[in-house]
Amino acid sequence: MSKPITEFIEKYYLHFNAAALVDASKGYVAHLKDGGKMMITLAGAMSTAELGKILAEMIRQGKVDFISCTGANLEEDLMNLVAHTHYERVPNYRDLTPKEEWDLLERGLNRVTDTCIPEEEAFRRLQKHIYEIWKDADSKGERYFPHEYMYKMILSGVLEQYYEIPRENSWMIAAAEKNLPIVVPGWEDSTMGNIFTSYCIKGDLKFSTMKSGIEYMAYLADWYPKNSGGKGVGFFQVGGGIAGDFPICVVPMLYQDMEMHDIPFWSYFCQISDSTTSYGSYSGAVPNEKITWGKLDINTPKFIVESDATICAPLMFSYILENS
Repeated sequence: MSKPITEFIEKYYLHFNAAALVDASKGYVAHLKDGGKMMITLAGAMSTAELGKILAEMIRQGKVDFISCTGANLEEDLMNLVAHTHYERVPNYRDLTPKEEWDLLERGLNRVTDTCIPEEEAFRRLQKHIYEIWKDADSKGERYFPHEYMYKMILSGVLEQYYEIPRENSWMIAAAEKNLPIVVPGWEDSTMGNIFTSYCIKGDLKFSTMKSGIEYMAYLADWYPKNSGGKGVGFFQVGGGIAGDFPICVVPMLYQDMEMHDIPFWSYFCQISDSTTSYGSYSGAVPNEKITWGKLDINTPKFIVESDATICAPLMFSYILENS
């Protein structure tokens, strides 16, 4: 079988961050081949960076067993799905004046680095349909997690009329079709989270209709022991922030607070981050610091690729798909 990405990076990626990328990719493959499972965490704006093009294939091929992501990544994959042709790229974003930024706002374009998300076609298009699902659950006294409501909307087919990219490029469609477990810590810090809150404040929906972050931790605490046998569960962190900080804590919580002293540590760890090591920075902390918090074992394979995830993750996922 042709392995163009494998051949390329093994030929040219020989030192420093390039070599770390190869080592971490090989470690991921070895972990899967030994029967291990893998969590991927998504921070930043990975969905707007269209990481879904390859992450969806990783999900379809069973290379991902659990995802932790920010609320932004949860919704922005669907925004790109239904409004892609309305996005605008701003390659000279570093040179924009405050007035030019204001002009984008007045045109309903919310900028994420070099890419503007169209409010009307993206935010409001999703809002119309997700509200109906929230309202239906609310009226029945039912409660679900944020990602479960998104899954319901995707699987209902109501968004198909708007699709502007191939469905195979959406990681959320792939996840919904497999009912992939997801946690979305801090979901309220997202556009849909803000919208849901506004309905609650207006008295249109009940706060309790949305399951909380505490319940997400309990959900993960139930999943982890059931899936950490054998080779165990690996942790592949794309970026920093709450998407990674939240789920990695489930191990010390189970060990220290639940007193489950036989709970396995995370059995593989890799982080792609451009956050450099500094005083007090969790995202920039070297993996060994996590040993002191009871998250990683002394012998856990540990990798850190100090680079841009939008460059490195597609290469690493391609390598993994070619070799496992």
